[in-house]
Amino acid sequence: SEVTHSIFYAPQYVALTQGFFEEEGLEIELSNGQGADKVMTAVLTDQADIGFAGPEASVYVYNEGKEDHAVVFAQLTNGDGTFLMGREPDPDFQWSDLKGKTIIGGRKGGMPAIVLQYVLKKKGLTAGEDVFIDTTMQFAAMPGAFMGGQGDYVIIFEPTASSMEKEGKGYIVASLGKESGEVPYTAYFAKKSTIEKNPELIQKFTNAIYKGQRWVDSHTPEEIAEAIRPHFPDESDEILISSVRRYKEQNTWKKDPLLLEDDFYLLQEIIQDAGELNKIAPYEEVVTTEFCKTLK
Repeated sequence: SEVTHSIFYAPQYVALTQGFFEEEGLEIELSNGQGADKVMTAVLTDQADIGFAGPEASVYVYNEGKEDHAVVFAQLTNGDGTFLMGREPDPDFQWSDLKGKTIIGGRKGGMPAIVLQYVLKKKGLTAGEDVFIDTTMQFAAMPGAFMGGQGDYVIIFEPTASSMEKEGKGYIVASLGKESGEVPYTAYFAKKSTIEKNPELIQKFTNAIYKGQRWVDSHTPEEIAEAIRPHFPDESDEILISSVRRYKEQNTWKKDPLLLEDDFYLLQEIIQDAGELNKIAPYEEVVTTEFCKTLK
């Protein structure tokens, strides 16, 4: 169950279209969970074997004291994949322009809203005082709400950002990924019991993702766009290529699936800063590196 469907997750779609899962003897059924909270529910209720969302979802569940909690076993993205969009082209955009404005920022407690707050803070702006973040809607509803006149700015993933820009319905003014730096943004997780019962499944899945990461690292934006095209049938070549190029240039994709300890604690600091976390979860409880050890 993936959190949303975006070019941001290119290595996963490459692993699917290039047959890397099949090579490992796995058949993957992909579903769009529409939000980390829903993906986590699908995993905890056995509707999905593996979840794909921000690692914060696994931290929240662990902190709730759930015995059979989710454990992260592979990381895919290395930073934020959203772009800040305004209503007009703004080549001279300054972060101070956001003072007194409203940004549609995704669900409260979700990675997009949390990293947005982190970046605003780095730029000397306090959410709730200098700038207002609307955290009342799920990601899928945000482009429509913005185009319908809500908010002054919105954060959007590719390919939607490029499509909106092409249609003149919004303009990219900044990249959250460039501003946030490296943050473990999206990762794969499964219930502790699933990992204990099916380590071979998790290993094979991790192997396939790693092959996808390596393939993306060694191919051009044009080749990657071509490889993921079956997963984005409605997008033009131009939008697919420009989206992939944007992500590749800002080092969005990890080159291997290992979620590092320092990155995990940085992520929790960012969440704590945003006021969404009351205690730090230990790395060795929420993350396993077992399946990254044998990758070649």
